[in-house]
Amino acid sequence: MIKIAVIGVGRWGVHLLRNFLAHPQVSVVAVVDPHPERLAAVKQQFNLEENILLTTLWQDLQQVPELTAVAIATPASTHYALIKDALKQGYHVLAEKPLTLDALECRELCQLAQQQHLILMVDHTYLFHPAVEQGQAVVQAGKLGDLRYGYASRTHLGPVRQDVDALWDLAIHDIAIFNNWLGQVPVKVQATGTIWLQKYSPSSPSSPSSPSSQGLADLVWVTLTYPDGFQAYIHLCWLNPDKQRRLVVVGSLGSLIFDEMLPSSPLTLLHGELEIQGNHFLPVNQQREVLELATGEPLQRVCDRFVASILHNTPPEISSGWVGTQLVQILTAVSTSLNQGGQPVFLKDWE
Repeated sequence: MIKIAVIGVGRWGVHLLRNFLAHPQVSVVAVVDPHPERLAAVKQQFNLEENILLTTLWQDLQQVPELTAVAIATPASTHYALIKDALKQGYHVLAEKPLTLDALECRELCQLAQQQHLILMVDHTYLFHPAVEQGQAVVQAGKLGDLRYGYASRTHLGPVRQDVDALWDLAIHDIAIFNNWLGQVPVKVQATGTIWLQKYSPSSPSSPSSPSSQGLADLVWVTLTYPDGFQAYIHLCWLNPDKQRRLVVVGSLGSLIFDEMLPSSPLTLLHGELEIQGNHFLPVNQQREVLELATGEPLQRVCDRFVASILHNTPPEISSGWVGTQLVQILTAVSTSLNQGGQPVFLKDWE
């Protein structure tokens, strides 16, 4: 049995705790959260045994014998210090995304994990979604023909974050999916945004995860350009009552659509192409195909992969610390473009 401690049992940490409690190869031995009322709530919700340590202090974990790993679901600004300390203590780490808010810190943590021969994995849950896994197979098999472009929309009426803008809150999901389906990472990024709710004064401090002194962008438009010329456009907004969770890749033979708002048919392949007839372009071979998907909760798959990686001492390539570092590097470049009013930023300058 792998002995695991869950750090942070807020909105997402509760789901990590639920999955690890149900895992046949895991023993949850401790839960840490700075809010005593949360500890009391999860103890009652999951009927936790008395021998499970419930504490508000991270340092108390040093008292837990043979602790193997920690799952960290705390605010991103706390990740670097917690993960670094955990790795130095000899614990394997599963961290909520993003790994940190700074690519250099991410790289340092990955190197530390390698030196310590420990697993560092990031919970990019979408990469374990059956629709994303199947979508990657469809794209890589060439069923869309020549890839032309992609687009995604991630909108809703809240929740409005006060620590990061809509870019850092939402974009990482779609960037991860595009990278996964294409088997590439962007070489150039651009972004523009609009701020309505949280405007700051010119003297306000800036960070890579907020658009400098201007404030926190509520609406962001992102363009990603990949090495082969493929471009993906992403629409992000937390002021839109029209909730959208939709990502599309368009090719010469059809379009692949991942739409989370259609739970009965989240992945659809729309066949169709244009045929020249005289002076006209006419659509032909049109067909809608709902793709069958494997079953299973994506987060459960994340937890399974983390456990398997520990047991077999094999880093999880699909969502390793290095993948998390790459995504933070891309987000930082996009944020820089946003700060500069949409100026293109080349990723080679961020390596």
